[in-house]
Amino acid sequence: MHAVIRTGGKQYRVKPGDEFNIEKIADAEKGGTITFDQVLAVGEGDDITLGAPLVEGATVVADVVVGHGRARKVIVFKKKRRKGYRVKRGHRQPFTRIKIKEVNAG
Repeated sequence: MHAVIRTGGKQYRVKPGDEFNIEKIADAEKGGTITFDQVLAVGEGDDITLGAPLVEGATVVADVVVGHGRARKVIVFKKKRRKGYRVKRGHRQPFTRIKIKEVNAG
């Protein structure tokens, strides 16, 4: 069974067993579980339920696998030609690594 969840301003298509990074969830600890209640769609094949905007009673349960981390550095370089203005900055986005345990259609 697949589901589309919304977390951290992004949407993810998930199924049990998937392991991926999401935007950091501060109160999640390594080995803990997270329940996502913002499910936009749930189903399998042609039997799919779309929410308006959310599916009532549907949840997705995930385990926090590794805990928190930081993504690779993204370099931000700004320059104005002929003015001597140059700024180089870096950014590392924090994330939480999760593994989907189950999808409940409600």
